[in-house]
Amino acid sequence: MPISAESEARKALQRLRRAAEKSLREVDALEGALRRAEGDDFPTEAYDRLRGHLELVNDFVDEESRRLQEKILHSGGLEPGRVRRGSA
Repeated sequence: MPISAESEARKALQRLRRAAEKSLREVDALEGALRRAEGDDFPTEAYDRLRGHLELVNDFVDEESRRLQEKILHSGGLEPGRVRRGSA
């Protein structure tokens, strides 16, 4: 995988992660505003389902990040399980 493609993939994964995290914050804000206005009529289950979907996006990003890292390490001749990050 060419370096520019790797870089673009990492950037895209980070953008997707930030978008999903922001979406979760916005759902929380919307729920807070509507829950006060609607009281017992608030659709809690729908908001829980939405949060679950957004958490699936985060899980997808985590898995794709791991997969990309393994592919990069493999193309460089390294075994993914044997490489550790050093502390700076």
